[in-house]
Amino acid sequence: PAGAGGGERVRREVGRSLERGHGFCPHVVVRRKALVLEDVRDYPRFAGNPVVDEYGIRSYLGAPLIDSTRTVLGTVCVVAMEPRPWGREGLDAIKSAAAELAPRLERTGPQGPRF
Repeated sequence: PAGAGGGERVRREVGRSLERGHGFCPHVVVRRKALVLEDVRDYPRFAGNPVVDEYGIRSYLGAPLIDSTRTVLGTVCVVAMEPRPWGREGLDAIKSAAAELAPRLERTGPQGPRF
């Protein structure tokens, strides 16, 4: 664990994998829009998702990574183990991160960076 701004604890996990349909990111990919879940238990559609029980995720904020051809490359997201009021600031931040990251990923591509 590493400390983050505001005294929050950050846990980084490497090598974790999920079934393709688990988690909340697949919904972001299909909808092609950001998804804000301040407390997943408030949303019956999402409360039964395996990540809630298996990993204890209670809050989610994610946005799609859309390239110049309008293809969804994936998502960028943050999660919390407690309910979290992301607010307009959080939504704007995740959308901004997605908008900045998508072109970088597109330039990188499977063959490495293109300049």
